[in-house]
Amino acid sequence: MASVRLDPTRRKSVLRVLFISLLLDLISFTFILPLFPSLLSFYRSLDTRPTSLLNRIIHYLNAYKRSFSIPINSKYDIVLLGGALGSLFSLLQAIASPIIGRASDKYGRRTALLWSMVGNIASVALWCAATDFRTFLLSRVVGGLSEGNVQLATAIAADVSDESQRGSTMALVGACFSIAFTFGPALGAALANITLVAANPFATAASFSLLLILVETIYLYLYLPETRPPKTASTISDTKQNGSTAKHPIPPQSQGRQTNNPILLNLTHFLFLLPFSGLEFSLPFLLTTTLYPDHPSPSKLNGRLLGFIGLIASILQGSIVRRLPPVFIVRIGICSCAAAFFLLARTTSSTGLYSAGALLAVTSATVVTGLNSLGSFEAAEADRGKTLGELRSWGQFGRALGPVVFCSLFWWAGRHVAYTMGGCCMLVVAVLAFGLLKAPPSSPSTKGQVKKKAEKAL
Repeated sequence: MASVRLDPTRRKSVLRVLFISLLLDLISFTFILPLFPSLLSFYRSLDTRPTSLLNRIIHYLNAYKRSFSIPINSKYDIVLLGGALGSLFSLLQAIASPIIGRASDKYGRRTALLWSMVGNIASVALWCAATDFRTFLLSRVVGGLSEGNVQLATAIAADVSDESQRGSTMALVGACFSIAFTFGPALGAALANITLVAANPFATAASFSLLLILVETIYLYLYLPETRPPKTASTISDTKQNGSTAKHPIPPQSQGRQTNNPILLNLTHFLFLLPFSGLEFSLPFLLTTTLYPDHPSPSKLNGRLLGFIGLIASILQGSIVRRLPPVFIVRIGICSCAAAFFLLARTTSSTGLYSAGALLAVTSATVVTGLNSLGSFEAAEADRGKTLGELRSWGQFGRALGPVVFCSLFWWAGRHVAYTMGGCCMLVVAVLAFGLLKAPPSSPSTKGQVKKKAEKAL
């Protein structure tokens, strides 16, 4: 099928709706991130019964820590519990993402996204009412199974972009991540200082998060058209064509071209996020045990570092990344991540820490955005949601396993060995990216073209 270029005004309208809704969603999502230590400490103080669900989980985590000679009553308890919940959330995402993707192919992006929003509303509403750990855990399970906004936003961005626009459009989705992770955690921490309900001191932050989700849902319902390309006679065969939920569906785009095998992209996504997510999770341990062991507020140090990374990443995505070919930014980001690993293995100063943070900002701005862009090129119109859902699923499996694998190595062999091995693993991913990943047909691939685009962007 020949590529059909969208009317620029309609495309701009859809992207505006996508950007605003995704920004609201991710800011709401990031509210809870800096609150995990306080949240879990609060629930632990409520229920001291040894047989409670929370204390049974902590018992098993302590048994796991004892195998690495980590003291039972250490400051790692809450951090490790938060990591376990994060891994659970990612694991549920890995299971749900392909299902949500297939649903968007069958029923439409708009319908799938609105149903995903219903699950998000239920998840945050449970957090608002969570006066015990069981309810809070249920809210995380519901959220993990229903959060489809990011992958559906990626599919919508692919629907409304032809091949020459694909990289810059995917960078828009990545920019939402960077902006949200720069400001969302700080706003969530500030709202957590306002206590309106004694039984749940985090109800203010949860309620504001719920408000953002409700506004986002109403906004999507009113302004988002259906973007799934209409089925043709060749794709529906003897089945009836499904009607669009919007009055004016977006016209079809070109079919995916097999430049990179989707299995290769899925494997790259998994192998990249496995060590990278472990690095992200291990940073608090690095700060509190090695670089700043006597600092009175290590959480502020961690928040400051994450804000620094998010700010640089958002600037890069808004200025440079969107103008460069996806295969190029994937390679650059992986190399930056490897350099950050090796630097963190040796640094003993704030200068080294923030230099590594700058390298991680480059990684955050590039790799996942580039892989999503490459994945969209391989996805045919009829199964775009499925293909991109599977790509996200493999990445979420990496996020689920990364903290467990890397922290086990961190505690067993020490910081230097853990980060050095992480860097070596990232070099293997780099070999994969340089040796096997290819530029799509419409994407600049020669060194001269890449250099010219990089010079123009700078």
